[in-house]
Amino acid sequence: MSEDTHGTELTRRRMLQGAAAALAVAGGTVVIGVAGPGGGAATAADPGASDSFDEIFQGRRIQGRPVDGGSHQHGGTGTGTGYEVRIDGDELHMMRNADGTWISVVNHYQTFATPRALARAAVNDLQGATLVPLTTA
Repeated sequence: MSEDTHGTELTRRRMLQGAAAALAVAGGTVVIGVAGPGGGAATAADPGASDSFDEIFQGRRIQGRPVDGGSHQHGGTGTGTGYEVRIDGDELHMMRNADGTWISVVNHYQTFATPRALARAAVNDLQGATLVPLTTA
């Protein structure tokens, strides 16, 4: 990879992290320790056993809870996240990044500090559409 391409990618990454922080602040969520690529690893909030949520956000029910063993308990292939998020009862497939942030299939270009922030952003991105299940062939 040339140095110019690498420099552009770092700028893009910083821009996405800044956008994630701005969106979280606009949504009333506190982002903890989001650092740029040169600033070390981010120290995003770590959801623990008591970090479950069940709320109505923009008319949609969002729920999140830790799951045992890092895999989903309802059949399907586990993602290894150790956390499950549902929107109106449908599972939102998500993944935890090495820096502790979260991404989902709804928007895998933007990271979020907590599963709750991820769920709220997914509701915004869905714009009323129904979450469809992922299938693997």
